[in-house]
Amino acid sequence: MVPGAVVVVTKLSRLLLVLGFLIATISGNAAVLPFERADVLYHSYTGGGININGPAILVRKSIGDSVSVSAKHYVDTISSASIDIEVILGASTYEEERVENAFTFDYLNEKTLMSFGYTNSEENDFLADTFSFGISQDMFGDLTTVSMGYAHGSNTVGKTGAPAFAETSQSDNFNLSLAQVLTKDLIMSAALDVTTDAGFLNNPYRKVRYIDTPTTFLLENEVYPKTRTSTAIAMRARYFLPYRAALHAEYRLFQDSWDIKGNNIELGYTHPFMDDWVAEAHFRTYAQTKASFYNDLFPYSNAQNFLARDKELSTFNNNTIGFGISYEFAKGEGGFIDKASVNFKFDHIQFNYKDFRDATQTSFTPGTEPLYKFSANVMQLFLSVWF
Repeated sequence: MVPGAVVVVTKLSRLLLVLGFLIATISGNAAVLPFERADVLYHSYTGGGININGPAILVRKSIGDSVSVSAKHYVDTISSASIDIEVILGASTYEEERVENAFTFDYLNEKTLMSFGYTNSEENDFLADTFSFGISQDMFGDLTTVSMGYAHGSNTVGKTGAPAFAETSQSDNFNLSLAQVLTKDLIMSAALDVTTDAGFLNNPYRKVRYIDTPTTFLLENEVYPKTRTSTAIAMRARYFLPYRAALHAEYRLFQDSWDIKGNNIELGYTHPFMDDWVAEAHFRTYAQTKASFYNDLFPYSNAQNFLARDKELSTFNNNTIGFGISYEFAKGEGGFIDKASVNFKFDHIQFNYKDFRDATQTSFTPGTEPLYKFSANVMQLFLSVWF
């Protein structure tokens, strides 16, 4: 087992969680209780030398007309090694596991929906606890929905092979959104998201490299600032076509106190056919600038106060093309199940880094190696049952 493998891909596995299970469980903006349902998901990510896969289960149940509760269990099994691990440790394989459990409580009072949540995530060297609260209000004849939320996370960072190593960090997230039905065919929404992070924010295993001789480099630990504030603004639209299909578009702008600026555009199309089938396709492009303290190769040891060589803090872009298909069955047949659906989604992502080089290519002089790029495939297969 390679020390610290999970920390290297923690962000990646959490992104997979968002891409996969959020799609399976999202209930919309209106102030109504979520439907009673159960979801079973299998997810898989392959790319950049990393394989992530595992199951997830969510069950949601209403208690009367005003209360809904849910529980979720999610597992990431991670194997292989990212380019960071290969450069730092010369390793090629490892296996780790992350387990996440989450509980939510929703309360509906007329047109107001309040939600409370708790999430616990555990790895061998990373523990995270998050508490969240949200409130959503329908108004103006249910044509307008205003939502706001707050989440607080507390993390403990360890280091395999160093039992005395223990660092902490915390995050506070504030979000505000407005959804508006403009016509019978068009819905638009805007969202603001602000996150502040404090504490130990870097990876205890990742290192930066600096020039030793004209033909060699050495490694030293990353050093990050102790605080970070990020802001994201998003605009979304969904237009329903006369033949039951729909178009959707999103633009999102991101910036943070580390001088990273990013934006993404997504376009998608959803098309039902043969009564029980729904197909969808989408394209997304994202680009960002690097953090002010990032460098692929520093000129000498401790060249500046803060040091980073995390490729996710570099200048890069990625393009995603994906499709999905779902089939509904057991509709209106009575009994315990109201309806069910089986869903398959697949994304292909191409990452292109502009100032992060493939340091595993040792035949090149440091700083002249090929720029790093890779492709990844994300797959989600899930079953949803409404009861």
